Amino acid sequence: MPGYRTALVTGASSGIGAEIARVLAGRGYALTLVARRADRLEELASELSGKVAVDVVPADLVDDAGIAAVEQRLRDSPVELLVNNAGVGTGGAFHTLPLGGELHEISLNVLALVRLTRVALPSMVEAGRGGVLNVSSLAGDQPLRGSATYAASKAYVTTFSESIAAELRGTGVHITVLKPGFTYTEMGGEEAPDPSSFMGRHLWRQADRVARDAVDAVERGRLICVPGGQWKALNGLVQALPRPVVRLLSSRLEQI
Repeated sequence: MPGYRTALVTGASSGIGAEIARVLAGRGYALTLVARRADRLEELASELSGKVAVDVVPADLVDDAGIAAVEQRLRDSPVELLVNNAGVGTGGAFHTLPLGGELHEISLNVLALVRLTRVALPSMVEAGRGGVLNVSSLAGDQPLRGSATYAASKAYVTTFSESIAAELRGTGVHITVLKPGFTYTEMGGEEAPDPSSFMGRHLWRQADRVARDAVDAVERGRLICVPGGQWKALNGLVQALPRPVVRLLSSRLEQI
């Protein structure tokens, strides 16, 4: 079982990223927290600093200067676990959406993840130990009406992670890709159902539970993590069905 001691978490100011940081702190990881909202980072760092050493790097990972600063931080202070959680999702018919927002989404969900992974891996491979947790989505396993760019960006994250995992076999470095379904975060916004409703109780999951499942998967060296029995079943079904059937079923859905 991997026993990592240091981690850098992007998108740590809220949602799954903040909860992953809390889980890691509870398990003794020294943390570097990255997000663009400095006030939220400082608040989380204050909460966790009584348990472990916590440092913050306010940075916008869509901005080249911001991501360059985090890349330099990884070069200067390599970590044993990189958590690529920062991401965003847009909704609506692609041809009606502002192009700038779609390019912003690709930059954050894909380009930032690729750049940080590329910087972090060499030191891990040289040390013969380390891990990367990439936050994808079940949306990446299917075409998704109303979330074309989001689904495509998460498909990239999943395939990229699986490919690198194969390349790193035998090096002591492990890749885990997290593929959650509906999760209560700020990204879900007002569309999220009441947690006490049928949908809330049976389909949506709380971010802290998703985070615990993700960290458990990392520490067990597992490649794929799909939190929740219902979502594991859906993931298996999507993988087994012929692609035309997946397209037909997905055309009836809005977003996962």
